[in-house]
Formats: sequence, structure tokens, C-alpha cells
Amino acid sequence: MLKAIAEILTVPAVTLGLVALLGLLLQRKELTEVIKGTIKTILGILILGAGASLIVTNLTPFATMFEEAFQLKGVVPVDEAVIAALVDSVAAIGRMTSFILLFGFLTNIVLARITPFKYIFLTGHMMWILAGALAWAFHDLGVSETYGIIFGSLIHGMVLVLLPTLAQPIVRKITGHDNVAYGHLTTTGVVASAWVGKMFGNKEQDSEKIKMPEKLNFFKDTAISVSLIMLIIYLITALFAGPEVVNPLSNGQNYIVFSILNSFGFAAGVLVLLQGVRMFLGEIIPAFRGIALKVVPGAKPALDVPIFFPYAPNALMLGFIFSIIGMVVGMLVSTLLGTIVPLPSIIGGFFTGGIAGIFGNTLGGRRGAMISGLTYGIILTVPVALFYPLFGLEVYGVEGLAFLVPDGIIVLALIKLFFVLEIPIIGLIISLAAFILLSVFYRKKINKANLE
Repeated sequence: MLKAIAEILTVPAVTLGLVALLGLLLQRKELTEVIKGTIKTILGILILGAGASLIVTNLTPFATMFEEAFQLKGVVPVDEAVIAALVDSVAAIGRMTSFILLFGFLTNIVLARITPFKYIFLTGHMMWILAGALAWAFHDLGVSETYGIIFGSLIHGMVLVLLPTLAQPIVRKITGHDNVAYGHLTTTGVVASAWVGKMFGNKEQDSEKIKMPEKLNFFKDTAISVSLIMLIIYLITALFAGPEVVNPLSNGQNYIVFSILNSFGFAAGVLVLLQGVRMFLGEIIPAFRGIALKVVPGAKPALDVPIFFPYAPNALMLGFIFSIIGMVVGMLVSTLLGTIVPLPSIIGGFFTGGIAGIFGNTLGGRRGAMISGLTYGIILTVPVALFYPLFGLEVYGVEGLAFLVPDGIIVLALIKLFFVLEIPIIGLIISLAAFILLSVFYRKKINKANLE
């Protein structure tokens, strides 16, 4: 039963469909509206997922081409693969992951109800990654399953409400409203990168208002601009990699033709994804209002990366391109430091590097988007290299893989630190006390803003 519930929580279409259903029922909407809102929410997420899958399908061979073209070797940072391997290798970690996922989500709801952090985290795969990472951390440190579940659930719930809070000031500037939040385990890296972009950028030079000669106005069409940018990137990489590398990936198709079709396939995926985002947001925000009014007054849904793509497509591409450059810089830094070398996460570069560009553009214009993307690429690489030896995943048979998301690395490193210092309980108490003090401070800040 518990496993079934955990699986439901990690299927975004089902989870968010249920959220929409609950929200509409709490508002006592007509049956036809409830059915329409629930189905369109599920369809929106499925369309979004189909677009994301199409993007990943067309980026996967590109990642191999990129590594071979520029002779890159090292570990591959993929959180989902790491957690899946850990859960499969140790039954206790699998059990703890399910419990932490469930009770951590309930803790999130309770904290959203009783604290000023009014965010409900709904990005299922990120919730699962965090739950699995916490389960592994406490198992690795010799903590019993019971205490691991208790500690893990508390930390899980606190992280899920704090991360959206950290990003929300920028999210409000991006969207122009306060109806949604950013729910992802890259929040600290994206926000930090955006502030670096602000320092060196110019907010007045918005990437979405780039003036072009009339003959080049077609670049403002997202489909055209994304297609042409990816076409150039793909062809350059293919030429450097050569037919001997690309042909095995293309099943015998000419490597230039394969590259052209994949670049357009990537653009098609972006367009499908954006259509899903529009449909999904059009239903989930009004539906979530019911939950916000009845269960957690003032609550906002913290949602996955793609919901922000339509707000600044130019910044998205700038963030993507410069995050890849930043990851290559990070690889060079890792080499100089003599650590393991993380390979660039091309898919992470597009989805979360793109978000870094959007956040950076909001605070520092198009230059801010570039600098934010570059900074974020370094953040996605150097910490992975520095903390890789601390986690010792090889003991569990996890070879050639590493944790990637910055927020997860920070949480795991702090847990390890508390245990190394032999103050795990004191560390948890300090964390709870800091959370309470932060809640009090944040509530006072909100009250002051309301009085003004």
C-alpha cells in the first residue's frame, strides 16, 4: 500500500491531477468543471512530459557526441540514476525512501499550514531524489531505520518549504504575480547565479526586448530561434566528433542529416513542452486556489522548471549555452584541483541552466542571463567534484555516477558534517531552532510589508 502511494506521488500527471481535483472539489465547482479541470491538468502534464522526453531523446546522442568530440572523460552526474541504484542495492534504503517521501510531503503541508512559508512542493521526481538521498545518508551513517525516517522526514519537509521561499522574490519579478513558485533542488545554485548576473549585468537590457533589424524579426519566433541555435551547435559538434562517432548513434544515417534532424527534433520538443505548460498552468492555478483557501490558506504550488520557460525564451537559450561553457570551465577547474572530473550535463544545462538564464535576465538583463548561466555551469560542476569523495558511493556499487543537484549536495554535506563532529542530535536541534527563528523573522517581514 505504502509503495503504491509513493509511486503515485512520483508520477507528476497523477499527483497534480489529484491536486486539481481536490482544489476544484473544495471550491464546489460544477461536476463538468471538475472533470474538465482535472483531465486538462493531467493532459497538460503529459504533453509537457512528452515534450521533455523529446528534448531528452534528441539531446542524449548530442551529449555523447560532445564528450567524444572534445575528449571529455569522467563521472556522469545524474541524480535519478544514483538514487535508483542505491534503492535497488539496499532494501533498507528503498523502504526508508518510501516512508521519507510520504511523511516528508505531509510535513511540508503541515509546515505550510503553521509557518509563514506557504509553499507546497509538487515536483515529484525532485521529492523522490531528496527522499532517497536522505535515506542513503542516514543508512550510510549507521542510523536505525526508525530514526532515519523521523530525521529524514523532518529535513525533507523543511527543505521543501524553504527552497521555494528562497527563489520567490525573483519568481515574482519573472511572472509578475505570486501564484506559483519554483520547486526544484537546484534553487540555491540558480538564485546564487542570478545574483552574480545582477552584479555584472544591466537590468535595462532585457533579453526579450533585443532589437533586431526588420529582416531578422523572424528570430523573435521561439520555434525559429531555438531551431537555428540548436542547428549551429549540433552541426559544429558533429563536425568535431566526425562520422566515426556519430554513425553508431544514427543507425547508419548520414551524420550531417542526423544532426540536422535531431536539432529540429529538439526544437519540436521545446514547442510541445511549452504547449503543455500553457494548458497545465491554465488549469492548476485556479484549481489550487481551493486548496490554498481551505487547507493551507495562502499556499502556492512549487512547480517544475518548464513552467517558467514561456516567460523568457531568449534568456532560456542564453542560459543553456553559457551553462555548457560554465561546465567546461568547471571541468578545467576540477582537473587543476586534482579531483574527479564531472562531465557536462547537457540535459541539466538546458532545463536548469536555462532557468539560471531566465533568473539572471530578470535581475541583470541579457548580460545577466549570460553570466548567470556561466556561473551556474560552474556550480553544477565544481561542487560535484569536491564533494564526490565525501559520499563514497562506490561502496554501494555505484560506479561512474555522482550527485548533481546543488541543494541535495548541501543537505547531504551538512548531515555528514554533524555526524563527523559527533553532534547529530544537536545538529538537528540547531537546524530546527534556525528554522523556527527564520519563520519568526519571515513572519515579521511579511507583517511589516503588509502594514506598508
